[in-house]
Amino acid sequence: MEENNSSPKSTLSAHMNKQATDNSQMEQERPESSDLSCVSMATERSKTDPFNFNNVSPESQIQRKLHGPGPSQANRESMESVRSKDHPIQFKQREPTGNENQVDQETPEPHQPCLVSTFAESPEESKDEPTEPKTRGHSVLEMLARISTFSNQRSETDRDHKEHLDSVFKVIEDDIISFVRTELQKMKNMLSPQGSGCLIVDDKTAGDEEQRSGNRDAFLKITLNFLKRRNEEQLADSLQNKTQVAICQVKLKSILAKRCQYLFEGNSWRGKLTSMNQIYTELYVTKQEKGEVNNEHEVQQSEAASLKPDDPETTVSCEDVFKPGRDDQIRTLVTKGAAGIGKTLLTQKYTLDWAEGKANNYIQFIFPFTFRELNLLKSQNITLVGLIHEFFPEIKKAGICNFEEFQIVFIFDGLDELQPPLDFHHAPILTDVTQPSSVHMILVNLIRGKLLPSARLWITTRPAAVHQIPIQYVDSETEIKGFTDQRKEEYFRKRFQDKEEASKLISHIGASRSLHTMCHIPVFCWITATVLDQVLKDKEKTELPKTLTELYIHFLAVQVKQDNAKYQKKVLTDSIWNSETEKIFLAMGKLAFEQLEKRNLLFYEEDLKEYGIDINTASAYPGVFTETFKEESILSQKRLFCFVHRSIQEFLAALYVFLVFMKAGDNLVRRSRSALQPESKFKQFYQSAVDKALESPDGYLDMFTRFLLGLSLKTNQDLLQGLLKKTKNVPQVQKMLVQHIKKNIRDCPDAEKSIRMFHWLNELNDHSLEEETRLYLSGEVLEKELTSSQWSALTFVLLSSQKVFDVFDFKRFSKSNEALMWLAPVVKVSKKSLLCSCNLSQRTSIHLVPVLTAENSFLRELDLSDNDLHDEGVDLLSYGLRNPKCKLKVLSLSGCLVTEKGCAYLASALISNPSYLRELDLSFNHPGGSGLDVFTAGLKDPNWKLKTLNWDHCGKHRLNPSPQRFFLEQILDPGTANRNLMLSPGNKHVQVVKEEQPYADHPERFDTWKQVLCTDGLSGRCYWEVRWKGTVRIGLTYKGIRRKGESDECCIGGNDQSWALSCSPQSFTAWHNNTPTAVKLLENTNANTLGVYLDWSAGTVSFYLLLRRASIPKKSHLHTFQTTFTEPLYAAFGFEQTQELDDESSLVYLIQVE
Repeated sequence: MEENNSSPKSTLSAHMNKQATDNSQMEQERPESSDLSCVSMATERSKTDPFNFNNVSPESQIQRKLHGPGPSQANRESMESVRSKDHPIQFKQREPTGNENQVDQETPEPHQPCLVSTFAESPEESKDEPTEPKTRGHSVLEMLARISTFSNQRSETDRDHKEHLDSVFKVIEDDIISFVRTELQKMKNMLSPQGSGCLIVDDKTAGDEEQRSGNRDAFLKITLNFLKRRNEEQLADSLQNKTQVAICQVKLKSILAKRCQYLFEGNSWRGKLTSMNQIYTELYVTKQEKGEVNNEHEVQQSEAASLKPDDPETTVSCEDVFKPGRDDQIRTLVTKGAAGIGKTLLTQKYTLDWAEGKANNYIQFIFPFTFRELNLLKSQNITLVGLIHEFFPEIKKAGICNFEEFQIVFIFDGLDELQPPLDFHHAPILTDVTQPSSVHMILVNLIRGKLLPSARLWITTRPAAVHQIPIQYVDSETEIKGFTDQRKEEYFRKRFQDKEEASKLISHIGASRSLHTMCHIPVFCWITATVLDQVLKDKEKTELPKTLTELYIHFLAVQVKQDNAKYQKKVLTDSIWNSETEKIFLAMGKLAFEQLEKRNLLFYEEDLKEYGIDINTASAYPGVFTETFKEESILSQKRLFCFVHRSIQEFLAALYVFLVFMKAGDNLVRRSRSALQPESKFKQFYQSAVDKALESPDGYLDMFTRFLLGLSLKTNQDLLQGLLKKTKNVPQVQKMLVQHIKKNIRDCPDAEKSIRMFHWLNELNDHSLEEETRLYLSGEVLEKELTSSQWSALTFVLLSSQKVFDVFDFKRFSKSNEALMWLAPVVKVSKKSLLCSCNLSQRTSIHLVPVLTAENSFLRELDLSDNDLHDEGVDLLSYGLRNPKCKLKVLSLSGCLVTEKGCAYLASALISNPSYLRELDLSFNHPGGSGLDVFTAGLKDPNWKLKTLNWDHCGKHRLNPSPQRFFLEQILDPGTANRNLMLSPGNKHVQVVKEEQPYADHPERFDTWKQVLCTDGLSGRCYWEVRWKGTVRIGLTYKGIRRKGESDECCIGGNDQSWALSCSPQSFTAWHNNTPTAVKLLENTNANTLGVYLDWSAGTVSFYLLLRRASIPKKSHLHTFQTTFTEPLYAAFGFEQTQELDDESSLVYLIQVE
């Protein structure tokens, strides 16, 4: 076989050499370029690739040798030879390697036929084979067969390769067309009058935006070139400018997204990075009335906010802060909130959502600043344009100086940290964005709207600094309340992946009112989570902290333990409190206390060094500083520090004062040193702290005092063993402190201070708050409405009792919607809540829905009778009733202005949730026939638990105002009338007459007193009106009143079974148990019509003088009896015994109310 194979090859080689010699002249006449191309191809292929007949067509080679390839053919052959190696096409030019240079040097001379080397044998192969040629005919036939086979294979390969190229370039063509169309549409949008000028980046491709930007830049140049060719110079210039702006916007978004997408929980200096989108929990933000000033301590405000329920009508989502909900536009928005409540977090989330294209895409630029950073520029003159360029260099690089045509939002975070405060009274007018001025002048004129009036401003601040901005410059004001209960739970479930652990912590926090109320502050949630996570991992099984003082001691201990373990400084079983940690905390505590006295919450690095704290060095416990301080980098010039939360500063200040007192006996609160006995020293120390805190009108030292009192407990001191030397005979001061605080509560005329002291008692683990509240809230009903702080404290006190109320009578505290908003949590922990006759409106239901739907609600009976709920209020209430979590059994809506429409809402709710409600009172409403049909059908439905439905006294007139809606027709009872009283036909009026009437004998008739009762006994609510003449008594009595004799026991109002109002033309006197009470009239009147309203269940009988002024009826309250009724009452009317029996001298008319 080898001989046969070698013979044709040798013959072919000889034949081709001969042909080459015969045609040498033709070869030399060929163009040089063609020859070089062919040589290069053959040389490179023979050097690197093995011989492959599938990739080489002998037929084509022979044809080329015989006829000579033209220049184009030679180039094509060269390309095909390279392509046949199946390498991807590379268009980039590359430098030749050393081997390639060597190949070039070995290239045959131009006159040598390049194709010979293609079929030449290797040296090893040729030297063993015979050189004699085979038969010439045989070689030609064999070669023709081979040529035919090779030619077919080559044609198939070429066809497949061509199809592949067609497919690839078709896709590329489609991609290019799509790219061109997309970019042209973007450019057209930017140039159109309605265009935003924004370069919109698809979220799916935003990640490779940098890679695409090169293509976009190149295409922009092409487009600009074509526009200029068509003499569209103006469009070209406009496109170039707007594209630069759009590209700048993309860069700004990228920078802001990187800045905001991660946050350091608790501090912004070091620590664990957390994804904003992963940990962010929706904050409770509410709209506020502009100009409201609250001087309470931030923690009191925070605790008040934690108890205030959500109001869907006033809450604002993060992305909608600039949406006014009305026709006018919000330009300047002020958002206030306590430290750590989430003001910065909210602005960062707003910025991140914009930067990631999730919200507010109509905005072209957002420029976030902090007032801390601006403080460093207060001594410099700068333009507004320069200020933007200073903080955002990418804007400067793009050459953007004219901002009037853009939709811009400036965010200024932390107004309370600006020094000095803004001065609107003396700041000159500034309208030119290129005019240099101070930062304060720029800020004032931005807020005034003199600079960039088209821009929006968002300013955040603590409540105390809101007044810096005049109200006329604020379009909207919001307040961050922190986390709702639902969001608190959501936060902890995000932090703790173990569901069982998370549920345990949530239950523990809910059981401690101090932790529960404070955990609505996001940063406090972080502190709590940090501590509880470590406590759960503690092998010693430490009890979970319940008070704030205990929690903060654990917080510091956790930081020290973590740093000891991280840096292997000590074995974990060693005491964490030692001389090293004592030195650190004394330095930090001194800084905290002295700066707290100065009301300074921000420190520069030199301030820390003054107290022996070097934040730059690898200190013994960097984790303590990491978790305790946070640092703000201001233009890379200075480092500004503050404690993560003001409460941490207040705790460390209290700890420092406590340690100094315990070690040296120095009372830093009063700057004195005492030589008294230990017990007297402790008493003086703590009493001075309490008294100094009470001297502060805004409660500035309340939290400091709270922590200081907490440190007095032996249980907390045990946690500090190591910092505290073992003391001898340390007096138990808790009882003394409780007594001192209670005395201050009793003697304090200031309600605000009294309520703040309730929190101190709680920190001392004194749980007699309910008793102390009763001392403060003396009387059955509050004489005036409480402030928000007072409502917060009252609710806190009621809930701190850790009791479920059998009956909660709302009227004891107030009769208003606002009060119910605060006390709704108390309603939730009450089995029965009485909210009847409390002047509640339809909005009341908003506050009751969360109560009805709460899983831990104890409410089973709810009385809303005699409130103007209307159908709209019933509709809102139905949202709660239809929820499967609602377990309400008894609902009273008597006299609530409910019509057929409201009944339909209720029926729909019961169809959705029929398993609990058993009694429904719809009396004194106007349900109509069809409204009741649904309920009567439901009574027969076995799935419904409803067994009792009351629709008594219904009708259209029940839609009158209260109490007229409870009108009940009264009929005089002839069987009780004295014989000198004459009743009219129909028994509707009575008058005194001389002649005795021929009434039949009756055991219930008054034989001496000129009196008469009505026929029906009354319970529930009822109202009637009376017109009188002369001197009469109008009232109610039990049926058992004495009827015989002249004793006062027979007179209505003369005994303990009746209540009456004596009416004469000159005066009114209330009578009960024969005791008179004079009624003072606010104005002289000749009115002679009286309205009587009985609320039997509430134990009240009220009398109203009905007046008419300019045809407008008016009701003037005269007197109300308050008692507890034990049996039905009867309307009663009487006349004085001394009354002369002249015709029509005294009479009473019962009036029909329509």
